[in-house]
Amino acid sequence: MAAEELHLLPNQRRRVIDAPAAPPTPGPLRPFLPVALPGGLRRPTPPRGDRRPVWQREYSRTIAVCDALAALVGAVLGYLLRFGDAPQSAGPSVAWTMVLLPPVWVASMLLFRAYEARFLGVGSEEFQRVLLAGTTVVALVGTLSWAFALDVARGFVVIALPVAGVLTVTARLAVRRYLHSRRSAGECMQSTLVAGHPAAVASLVRQVQRNTDHGLRVDGTCTPDGRSTPELDRLGVPVLGSLQDIAGVAREADVDVVATLTCPELDGPVLRRLGWELEDTRADLVVAPALTDVVGPRVVIRPVSGLPLLHVDRPELRGIRHAGKALFDRGSAALGLLLLSPLFLLVALAIKVDDPGPVFFRQTRVGRDGREFSMVKFRSMVTDAEKLLIDLREQSEGNGLLFKMRRDPRVTRVGALLRRYSLDELPQLFNVLGGSMSLVGPRPPLPREVAEYGQDLRRRLLVKPGLTGLWQVSGRSDLDLEESTRLDLQYVENWSPAFDVMILAKTAQAVFGGRGAY
Repeated sequence: MAAEELHLLPNQRRRVIDAPAAPPTPGPLRPFLPVALPGGLRRPTPPRGDRRPVWQREYSRTIAVCDALAALVGAVLGYLLRFGDAPQSAGPSVAWTMVLLPPVWVASMLLFRAYEARFLGVGSEEFQRVLLAGTTVVALVGTLSWAFALDVARGFVVIALPVAGVLTVTARLAVRRYLHSRRSAGECMQSTLVAGHPAAVASLVRQVQRNTDHGLRVDGTCTPDGRSTPELDRLGVPVLGSLQDIAGVAREADVDVVATLTCPELDGPVLRRLGWELEDTRADLVVAPALTDVVGPRVVIRPVSGLPLLHVDRPELRGIRHAGKALFDRGSAALGLLLLSPLFLLVALAIKVDDPGPVFFRQTRVGRDGREFSMVKFRSMVTDAEKLLIDLREQSEGNGLLFKMRRDPRVTRVGALLRRYSLDELPQLFNVLGGSMSLVGPRPPLPREVAEYGQDLRRRLLVKPGLTGLWQVSGRSDLDLEESTRLDLQYVENWSPAFDVMILAKTAQAVFGGRGAY
């Protein structure tokens, strides 16, 4: 028996099985297949110089090759567009720039840590570092050409470097998308051990299981007394030990991540010692703060007398950026209505042919600061749908506040198609143009829903409701009340222009996929 297993109670010991490495598979990205984990535990220890999983190392190498190719293509394209008609006019400095640009480009990415595993695969930090690295290369080329009087054609530089930057971001997005598809199939995941009180552990496990893009797979937990609960059993996560056994369990399970949750037993000194004990393992230690769903620029580490305090800024609910958001919303809505007018005519004709009655459906909704407004949609139900609702309320499959049925008998044939692809929502562009709604925001609630809101839910009314939002790209009608509320509050607390752009980019994928639309 391994020495680390002596810390576990007999009923908590787990048999650790060594798994052979996965055979190499052809293809540029296949190497970052995960090593098989029987029982979700043991995997071979990587070389001493690099403790990352095999797929993670190959992922970094793949994007490094993509970066070099992006710089090379940018340099060649810049040369062809600038000197294609007169190659003799290109001096030796241009040739040296073409040769050196790929390695300098990759070195700059390395300098700004754009290949670090914690920045890859999720979030915007990776692309911020790519932007900084690319800007540095531009500054470096300009400085060297001035300092050494190099005859580097500005037209060549103006073409080559922006093209290299755009191709780098595009390639990284494509590789990231491929990685997410592999993760949705359960591959390329990081084995995770979660430690804390059972209720908090279960909450984290549910969030991790809902979103596989982050690449965490919870293979075990540690609780204060080393015992499981019915909720953890339902989630299929075994309890492998107590909070005193975290380091031993992490070593035996050879996990990639140890996530600790806030609890009295895991105070500062304990976490410091745990970090020391994990130094000879592959596991990264992450600490989840008690404050959840507040992310991004609102939270920064503020060191005070050696203590890493979390400084939490107030949510940005007013100001110049919100004025810019309103201007962008109205301009985009006007452009959208103009471009989509032929589609509006086709949908209106289909509604009229399928079921007699009005083309549009109007309903009172509650907007910013509790003000009511009339929301307009394409009619997708029979004309007396509100009367029929009384007899259907007991059959609701919604989240408690919202009535929903997968097979709602009130929905027309054309209406079912409109709902599947959210085409019935398009007339809300008129609401956006009028200022009662935004392109992105919480779901617009009904007055009867708002009447049942508690204090937490009322924070949804601090911003304008949106034509799309986190609820739209995260499952729509499939979401329960708790998850729907969490997503709306997360948007209110963490709004930023970049957040809106991310949601708009994901909306098309969610709409064409049709998940949760009924």
